[in-house]
Amino acid sequence: MVLEKEFLVDFVLAKIRNAPKLSEDQITVDGKQLDCRDGYHRIEGYVDEFLNGYEDDRFIIMPGLRGLGKTTILLQIYDYLINEKKIKQNRVLYLSVDELRAYFGGRLIDVIDVFVNEIHGTSLVDLDEEVFILIDESHYDKNWSLVGKIVYDNSRKIFTIFTGSSALNLEINADSARRARKEAIYPLNFSEYLTLKHDIQPPEKATGFLMDLIFKGDTDSIRKMVEIENELLKKSTKLSKSLKKEWENYLCCGGFPFGLNLDDVKLYEGIFDMVEKVIQKDVFVLQSFKTETSSTILNIILFLALQKSGTTSQAKLAKSLSVSSSSVKTILDVLEKTHLIFSILPYGSAGKLVRKSWKYYFLSPSIKAAINFKFGKYAPPSNREFLGVLAENLVVAQFFKMKETMHLPRGIFYDPQKGGVDFLLQNIDGQVIPVEVVVGDKHPKQVKRAIDRYKSKYGVLISNATRKVTKKGDVVHIPLTTFSLL
Repeated sequence: MVLEKEFLVDFVLAKIRNAPKLSEDQITVDGKQLDCRDGYHRIEGYVDEFLNGYEDDRFIIMPGLRGLGKTTILLQIYDYLINEKKIKQNRVLYLSVDELRAYFGGRLIDVIDVFVNEIHGTSLVDLDEEVFILIDESHYDKNWSLVGKIVYDNSRKIFTIFTGSSALNLEINADSARRARKEAIYPLNFSEYLTLKHDIQPPEKATGFLMDLIFKGDTDSIRKMVEIENELLKKSTKLSKSLKKEWENYLCCGGFPFGLNLDDVKLYEGIFDMVEKVIQKDVFVLQSFKTETSSTILNIILFLALQKSGTTSQAKLAKSLSVSSSSVKTILDVLEKTHLIFSILPYGSAGKLVRKSWKYYFLSPSIKAAINFKFGKYAPPSNREFLGVLAENLVVAQFFKMKETMHLPRGIFYDPQKGGVDFLLQNIDGQVIPVEVVVGDKHPKQVKRAIDRYKSKYGVLISNATRKVTKKGDVVHIPLTTFSLL
């Protein structure tokens, strides 16, 4: 639908006029500004570089699952531009594409043309002052990627941010991908949780030292992590409960920023609502399904959430839901594209992979906890078995994030051997690092067997029974609280 120019001018002027109040409402609670996520600080750095004349990183895409605070980050950037950098209000446009499409059926490119041509009285090529275009819910315009490329190629004076579902990863074309800087947003790690909920700033460089520890297993990395742990322990004295108990709350409830100050019931209701929105809005954007398929999609999600752990046979799942195996495969593939879930494969040759089922996990254990709560299967943190299931999900979700954002590990697999370890990581040299996740006391014999089987230099045991990072023989022991800082 092509809208009349006068209508679009009024629309853009309204967006510019209303943005300060919208930003204030979104980023403040009871008069206090919300603390910022790590993703915000990275994007703020790109903004500063742009204002200082560095023009390469001016096309930013910010994909991520619903409920992770992308809109808040975008409006915090707006507030930073207006109130910290003193950019004039008419030089910053904040726009949510779902509103544009739902109410007017308009196109993103037309709005940008009006902003540049009518509001600033020039063209993309002739623009001579820096402007900022902050675009939320970009995936509602199928051509967002092309729009970003056109703006990037025609003006060095425009800084754009495109947020949207994880489908942005798939929709961006090769030409745009070469120009864009991707800053994917993931569930909160324990560091962000402590910062946002308790104003406790974990030690700097914890993530880098942890990665060195996992992928090197050397004495120097252990020494550095022990120093990090000691510093965190001192800072945690302001908590009303032990760090271990706070971590248990994080594991069950702490993945989503919107729930940090909610009680468990409201939090889990909010997460379940998010899951339903992913089905209703994101899944059907990625794949054409019949309307009635939404109940099948939800049933598959429930199956994955309510099972304790283990592999998922698509054939058995199809039989239990009375649908075809091909439908189950398509639905699982689409759910992975939304990043609600992800899969890991068994370790082995390509031929063996075909004969083995895959394992599916949620992007945050809070999602699994919320669905279990909704259907009366939730167990409190005192239940060691349930806590162990959530801890396993947490650990592999952190590895998945590392692989997606840092390209390390090169591969994440599960051990198909009977009595094998939980995970096998493959580093850049192709070497295997066995990883076992434990809640409660457990001897590292599974890790030792895997070290021998896969000829590994060392293995990793991540446990809540370990108080400090240490190395015993060829097994690196990492507390779950420490690992969760990743």
